[in-house]
Amino acid sequence: MSSSFEPEAPQRPLSELLTTMTTELTTLFRQEVELAKVEVRQEASKAGQAVAMLAAAAIAALIGILLIAMALAFGLAELIPTGWAFLIVGLLIAAVAGALAAAGRKRLQTINPKPEQTIETLKQDAQTIKERRP
Repeated sequence: MSSSFEPEAPQRPLSELLTTMTTELTTLFRQEVELAKVEVRQEASKAGQAVAMLAAAAIAALIGILLIAMALAFGLAELIPTGWAFLIVGLLIAAVAGALAAAGRKRLQTINPKPEQTIETLKQDAQTIKERRP
């Protein structure tokens, strides 16, 4: 005589379940921390490049201002074309400084300091944990 009764699957002890859950949560937490580190490194790299561009702009602007000042001084003191040549070069360097500053500012505006991927996966993890609760 066959019976449609199936035996229950063996239950895992609570301590084993807690150990498994703790291990999985620890692994998940470590993965989230690693993801956050990667995201922060990427954004820091972008910020470093933008800061380098702004520093180059500052140096170019300083050189430009010095050349303009020298050009004006030579131009006024001697009233010869050499001073005007210095003025033109100084204005060109100042224009380069302006372009570098604009590019650096634009790049800084693209930086997002929040680790968006980590935030999203943490939300997903929280949702998964809620769904698995008895």
